[in-house]
Amino acid sequence: MTEQTTAARPGISAAIVVDQGRVLLVRRRVREGELSWQFPAGKIEPGESAEEAAVRETNEETGLTVSAVKLLGERVHPKTQRRMSYTACNVVHGTAYVADTEELAELVWCRHSDIPEYVPYGLYEPVQEYLDQVLAR
Repeated sequence: MTEQTTAARPGISAAIVVDQGRVLLVRRRVREGELSWQFPAGKIEPGESAEEAAVRETNEETGLTVSAVKLLGERVHPKTQRRMSYTACNVVHGTAYVADTEELAELVWCRHSDIPEYVPYGLYEPVQEYLDQVLAR
């Protein structure tokens, strides 16, 4: 697992949660620039890996218990300038709902062909490649 160092601005970890041929997207109450729909995500806490943060944030935001499969990649997000980590996750149990009503407005399970409708500016290439593999089956 990747250890995240404490910095002035903590990194953000996103969970790419795939279940039954769909990927989980959430819409935040407060937009980040052009970002409206995105993956469950949040700040990486001190001493926490990116994968651990993705699992924790998914549970806090959507009530789902997920397990980390693998870290897909890291980058500085071109729209927010935040350090981002992306972790592929599988559902262990639960039903997704808006658990954090202060942060989230709604969520959707999105089919591969519908991703551009929700995320018209495109996805980080390693995330897109992963979704192309697991959702296009």
